[in-house]
Amino acid sequence: MKKSILPIIVAGVWITISEFIRNELLFKSLWVNHYKLLGLTFKTLPINGIFWFIWSIILAYLIYILMQKFSIIESLIISWLTAFIMMWLTIYNLQVLPLKLLIAAIPLSMLEVIVAGLIIERFKKYSSYTRH
Repeated sequence: MKKSILPIIVAGVWITISEFIRNELLFKSLWVNHYKLLGLTFKTLPINGIFWFIWSIILAYLIYILMQKFSIIESLIISWLTAFIMMWLTIYNLQVLPLKLLIAAIPLSMLEVIVAGLIIERFKKYSSYTRH
């Protein structure tokens, strides 16, 4: 169990950092302006960071589990579709997704999942963890 926790935590931290950079540093003004047009306020609160970290750990765990059953490519495609496409469909349905964001978010989110998968794969190569 210990051997599976570390790659999940490291990949989860990477995902959290990637999400923070994308949404808070690169595209915060896009979010703020889009919400303002909707008559809403885009807030960055500590609780949001906590929920993003939980989301990131869940995504890292999903990647980890899928990599036990599928090839790395299949695992990353399934993970990306599950995490990002479903999230974007949901927030689009709630009418809070700035569609312009997807131009950059699609490739950056793919890179995010690929790096998380490579982190997990690296631990697999350099440790003796077993399949569950």
